[in-house]
Amino acid sequence: MTEGLRERKKRRTRQHISGVATALFVQRGFDQVTIAEVAAAAEVSVNTVYNYFPTKEDLVLPPEEASPQRLADIVRARRSGQSAAGAVLEQLRAEVARRDRKLGMSPGFAPVLAMMRAAPTLLARLEALGGQMTEALAEVLAEETGADAADPLPRVVAHQLGGLHSLVYAELGAHLAAGARPEELAEAATRLLDAIERALSDNVLDYATREDRTCSE
Repeated sequence: MTEGLRERKKRRTRQHISGVATALFVQRGFDQVTIAEVAAAAEVSVNTVYNYFPTKEDLVLPPEEASPQRLADIVRARRSGQSAAGAVLEQLRAEVARRDRKLGMSPGFAPVLAMMRAAPTLLARLEALGGQMTEALAEVLAEETGADAADPLPRVVAHQLGGLHSLVYAELGAHLAAGARPEELAEAATRLLDAIERALSDNVLDYATREDRTCSE
């Protein structure tokens, strides 16, 4: 669907405000910059900032990029014959290959990461987001496997996949903080994903494999 003029203008305004805010946060620290200062620097009203970003944390971690449904959506979209773990690992490998911004692999992200690590509210937001991703994934796994409400297996698998997802981000963050270049980040992430895949048991790797769907009607 073609983006209309109104939608394009809103997207550009949103990107502009976010970019201005991030630059200020990196320069002065997240907690030292007010929404009013962001609005002034972006040459918009305070209300406009809040219309696009309901909370200050959203300026750095917008819901559409840091969604609690991320893992659940990946699993929902898996192809026939693919397991939940296979879908998550494949998605992470694809994001590594294209140096995706979601993984912090875009050029110039190191100062942004340092700023985020120095802000307790952003760290708390990230921690909560990880838990929300895992819970949402557990619900999808239980629904798609038809597991009984008392069956802990969907939650166990969800926590394993949520944990490996968090590990990838943590490892990339450590390498980025140490000054690694995008190519080095990609190599480190690939080695990590290979190790994760070798370490996971078949029970996890094969769990919730989507059956081929044939049309009998």
